[in-house]
Amino acid sequence: MNVTLSEVSPRDGLQPIKEWVPTETKVALVRALHAAGVTRMEVGSFVSPKAIPQMADTNEVLKAAKQLDGLECTVLVPNRRGFDTAIQAGADRLGFFMSVTESHNKANLNRTRMESFAELAKLVQETPKGTKIRFNLSCAFHCPFEGVVPEAEALDWIERAQALDADMEVAIADTTGNAAPDQVRRVFTHAIESWGNRFAFHGHDTYGLGLANMLAAWEAGCRVFDAGSGGIGGCPYAPGATGNTAMEDAAWMFERMGVSTGLNWPRLLEAADMAAAIPGAMPGGRVRGVPGARG
Repeated sequence: MNVTLSEVSPRDGLQPIKEWVPTETKVALVRALHAAGVTRMEVGSFVSPKAIPQMADTNEVLKAAKQLDGLECTVLVPNRRGFDTAIQAGADRLGFFMSVTESHNKANLNRTRMESFAELAKLVQETPKGTKIRFNLSCAFHCPFEGVVPEAEALDWIERAQALDADMEVAIADTTGNAAPDQVRRVFTHAIESWGNRFAFHGHDTYGLGLANMLAAWEAGCRVFDAGSGGIGGCPYAPGATGNTAMEDAAWMFERMGVSTGLNWPRLLEAADMAAAIPGAMPGGRVRGVPGARG
């Protein structure tokens, strides 16, 4: 058995840091993660520098990342301006995104859900052949402003998103890290049984349930997961949300289960240590602190 682990620390992990992280530091992290065997990576996002200053150099990071053999580079794209920039820069995969809840979509994108969806639907259709797409649905389980998201509401938006393109990957995100494993299992089971196995899970570890939620999605049939080396990260527009589920924790869990990740364990720990040591980052995860894991 195999699992696909998509690295998100260069984007999701760095975006909440207020102090500027030098471009060379970002590029060094991308290279270290690639050396550890990572083949899919979110290297940045083409968003307004006023909204997310840390992503202002995404073009430069992407240019360096595209020189690495076998690495699929994803950039997040919220609107047409980001779309045009990403296409021109040659991103391998576009990560469109919006929120399941109205409150978070307005806080994060300053638009209603329908406004975001209408524009993204057009961009999906205009994406050039050969460029892969992922449609990210934030706050699918819990919203920092509205609380627990009714499963029917989440599934309604999942259905709308997946209908845009039969070949498009759809990521169901636990943006605040507040999801419960039974909730994750039900949503993924319904989605996969209804629309096929084309879904990915993006989770955070705010309440210590990152791996439990990942496992619940796995048991429901999901085979693509986001994780962030060093457990760094968080959404600036999701108050209280902390880092991503740590890549090294996810890799250890899956390998312990007999599921191949394709990652080089010693080099992954080195990359995770590098991510966790970036000034301003708030590291998480458990495996890095276990002496036996480094033997």
